[in-house]
Amino acid sequence: MTPQELDSPATLVWAVRLLFAEAVALVVLAGYLLVLDFTADATSLVVAVALTGFAVVAAVAVVLVARALARRSAHARGPAIVVQLFVIASGGFVLQTGTAWIGVLAMAFGVGVGLLCVVPPTTRALGLD
Repeated sequence: MTPQELDSPATLVWAVRLLFAEAVALVVLAGYLLVLDFTADATSLVVAVALTGFAVVAAVAVVLVARALARRSAHARGPAIVVQLFVIASGGFVLQTGTAWIGVLAMAFGVGVGLLCVVPPTTRALGLD
């Protein structure tokens, strides 16, 4: 554990860890999309590359939010919650159109991390009480 983690409540530490896990998942998704880009039809190549770029940008954004939250920036809580709202919405889409268990898992993950960001120990650690 880093010295900053020793001073932080467990709720904040886990919120940051799970945000980094989301970033890793986005990097894996971007890698998978990159493989699909090389096998895409010429007619859908622009859309495929744009989607891959969006996944990369999202991964970078989540890393930046996680780092800011780890440094106890009060301004990082809002973006962290917005990221979780996107995770919940994506999970709902997957629940309706794809593999249901992945959708439920993503939605539960989003709700869990969102709650970790707003519980009283995290709020106090961010100086928002």
